[in-house]
Amino acid sequence: MAQPHLLHHVLDGPPSAPPLVLGPSLGTSLHVWSPQLAGLARSHRVLRWDLPGHGGSRADLLPHDGTASVAALAAQVLRLADAQGWESFAYAGISLGGAVGAHLAVHHRERVASLALVCSSAHFGPQEPWQERATLVRRQGVGPVVETSPGRWFADPGAAETPLGRALLRDLAATDPAGYAACCDALAAYDLRPDLARITAPTLAVGGSLDLATPLDHARELADGIADATLEAYAVGHLAIEQPEAVGAALSAHLRAQNGPQY
Repeated sequence: MAQPHLLHHVLDGPPSAPPLVLGPSLGTSLHVWSPQLAGLARSHRVLRWDLPGHGGSRADLLPHDGTASVAALAAQVLRLADAQGWESFAYAGISLGGAVGAHLAVHHRERVASLALVCSSAHFGPQEPWQERATLVRRQGVGPVVETSPGRWFADPGAAETPLGRALLRDLAATDPAGYAACCDALAAYDLRPDLARITAPTLAVGGSLDLATPLDHARELADGIADATLEAYAVGHLAIEQPEAVGAALSAHLRAQNGPQY
């Protein structure tokens, strides 16, 4: 059970293995990493966490007055790492979860040993659509978002009917509207484009050629802006669930390159 002041999180893998933190996308829970978990937990101590108001995390871990930020989410993740006694860790995140990792890699470079950004971005577009979505959810709940998310999340409409797709949509339907809206506020204010060159962690950018929410150009911008970053592209939608083995293999290869062949 999560401590009151910490994001809800789950640990898997050998306690003595190198630490790896996995961040989720807006509207999902830590279960979004289920397809890759077994492979990653063989070689790493994996910590998955839930966004405020998502999964098991309390909604009040972000402010609800429109001032929520990716920096505040990053501070919450550092508290999780501190609670484990981790001075540094590898990090991988999907979409908003990737933005949290990129912020950490800019502002807390000594903490991030390696970085993987999956279907993420340095800037998720104009502020207004995120502010409008936050207002909608505060007024009407997450129902309208549940209706439109399959088209944003999945490249194949049938993915919404798979066990994982149904589980992700159930998690979205159970999300606290205040927490979801606060995460929209954070996305609205986020723009790391001027700071990408400050990232020194070995970085993998994974982009989806079928991703409508963060098109492949977003991953290219990350790879171009971060020194020596690697870009991998797959025919996947925004949550990258259509090719779990390929995405998992890319992440594992990236992590092995940093940790050595024993992992």
